[in-house]
Amino acid sequence: MKKIINTDQAPAPIGPYSQAVAVNGFLFLSGQVPINPTTGELEQSSIKEETGQVMRNINAVLLEAGYDFSHIVKVTIFLSDMSLFNEVNEVYGSFFKSNFPARETVAVKGLPKGVNVEISATAYKA
Repeated sequence: MKKIINTDQAPAPIGPYSQAVAVNGFLFLSGQVPINPTTGELEQSSIKEETGQVMRNINAVLLEAGYDFSHIVKVTIFLSDMSLFNEVNEVYGSFFKSNFPARETVAVKGLPKGVNVEISATAYKA
């Protein structure tokens, strides 16, 4: 049976989707963009701050579901430009200790609200 996960510690969905869905030990997290859930504003002072906000949003959804970064098995990173890769990778990597998840990073033509980074993830725990 699937369980819908939503928390006010991460931005509310901006469309017809849930922040995450849990089913059979898996947690499927929708893509997060750098919206500060407290202010509702985009954090876009730098690509590092954007990425940090995205990762904090992911953390809030993980915690609401009873997971943490060690449970993430797969990540997809969407960038507005591949030239941002190194800075995004630096911030992203600081949220993981070891046993890094599988991942792909792609540059896309555009992202919601004109942001530079969006990240989605899949987590698992028995």
